[in-house]
Amino acid sequence: EFPADQLELEITESALMADPSRARRILQRLRERGVHFAIDDFGTGYSSMAQLKRFPVDTLKIDKSFVDGLAEEGTAGSANDLSIARSIIGLGHGLGLTVLAEGVETADQLAVLRELGCDHYQGYYASRPVPSAEFEVLLAAPRA
Repeated sequence: EFPADQLELEITESALMADPSRARRILQRLRERGVHFAIDDFGTGYSSMAQLKRFPVDTLKIDKSFVDGLAEEGTAGSANDLSIARSIIGLGHGLGLTVLAEGVETADQLAVLRELGCDHYQGYYASRPVPSAEFEVLLAAPRA
């Protein structure tokens, strides 16, 4: 049997907002069994802060669309992406959540996210998708 406290389910922000009361009840029942939750694509849906604080979530995942422009200096889009990423990280940490950035593809993006205090990242900069045998090698390798 797989231990429930080792499982983290990702739910999109828009899926949570489709029926917030029902979603909250389901998540709470699973939480009681030890399951963890991440809100995927955060910032692209229509959640209210009042709703967000009521969900038993552990992680906010910053959508790739806000990560893409982080290292592009001097553009309005990059300034907006920086403000949004900073706000999501601050909000997540203020609520006691872990914050993960999706779609990190460059060292410059990662440097900005680290400076902002982002906890974790995923994306091609870490690794492109790999077959399971290659994943086992990556998993066993020492981390930098």
